[in-house]
Amino acid sequence: MLPLVFASLSSAAILTLATLSGCETNAATGRSQYSALSPEQEVQLGKEAAPQIIQEHGGSLADPALNSFVTAIGAKMAATTEGSNPQLPWNFTILNSDILNAFALPGGEVFISRGLMQRMTNEAQLAGVIGHEIGHVTARHTNDRIWKSTLVGGIASIGSSILTEGVGPDLGQIAPQVVQMGGETVVLRFSREDELEADKLGMRYMANVGYNPTGQRQVMQILEAAAGEPNQSEWFSTHPYPKTRIEQIDQLLSTTYASQHKSEDGYFEDRFKANVLKRLTALPPAAHPFHASDYRTTLVASPRERSLFAPPQLWCAHCRDNSTFNAMSVRAFAPY
Repeated sequence: MLPLVFASLSSAAILTLATLSGCETNAATGRSQYSALSPEQEVQLGKEAAPQIIQEHGGSLADPALNSFVTAIGAKMAATTEGSNPQLPWNFTILNSDILNAFALPGGEVFISRGLMQRMTNEAQLAGVIGHEIGHVTARHTNDRIWKSTLVGGIASIGSSILTEGVGPDLGQIAPQVVQMGGETVVLRFSREDELEADKLGMRYMANVGYNPTGQRQVMQILEAAAGEPNQSEWFSTHPYPKTRIEQIDQLLSTTYASQHKSEDGYFEDRFKANVLKRLTALPPAAHPFHASDYRTTLVASPRERSLFAPPQLWCAHCRDNSTFNAMSVRAFAPY
């Protein structure tokens, strides 16, 4: 039986939308996937959203050497991705924010906060986070969310543009509707299955270039330790608990990555300390600090007030609940 949420759409309409939008096998995941957006449209959405996202998270970190270091790690992994993904215009940006956060926009825009990096102890952990975000892009999770919203949410104008164009929606028509799903920073909330899939892909990409995938498990332990901090509820409302993610990671470490897991190599602790931690320590305080008092405001405020003051969540941002954003803006993307 079709879920109740599909009741407003006839089976003929759903079939028409599915046919016109196209179905193809995703090279990264092996899943059959409907294309609500073309790769070119995903790139355009990501590039349009990036400046606003950077501004809202304290700007990009003013350390060229550190940015180059992170970009080199990301570019190395992105080059090993499947299909045409290596040709995406990948960009890797460090945000000058203390929030534990990382996210990706469709088309290859990847962001990580200095606050999350400061919690790490080796380069494999950094590669695990970046690899996870690359996985959101290659799995085209934002595309999936838009497609599901088209069917389930009854966004008539998006469906109309798909029917009108025949080969995919016109970005000028779809973007205003997409941004209405969120707000000032429009984050499309991913499902728990998406997060687990991104973890799996992230381990693949980091192992491809010589990082020990155990670093992905260590990141989950960092998040577990942070779970007792004031902003824990936003994290757990949108992500699988670290324990759930660790269970999948452990299964992969004992099978697919057994040899790497047993090795003591692939962490690059000294290089990480010299090129990341030492440089972060020498920088001025973050322009976008997290204050526990901001979070307490969200607990006592009205829903409208919460939409105005809710702080960004723990890693990753594109997965947070749309309802925590002020619905007044113009961009769309995806987050860890």
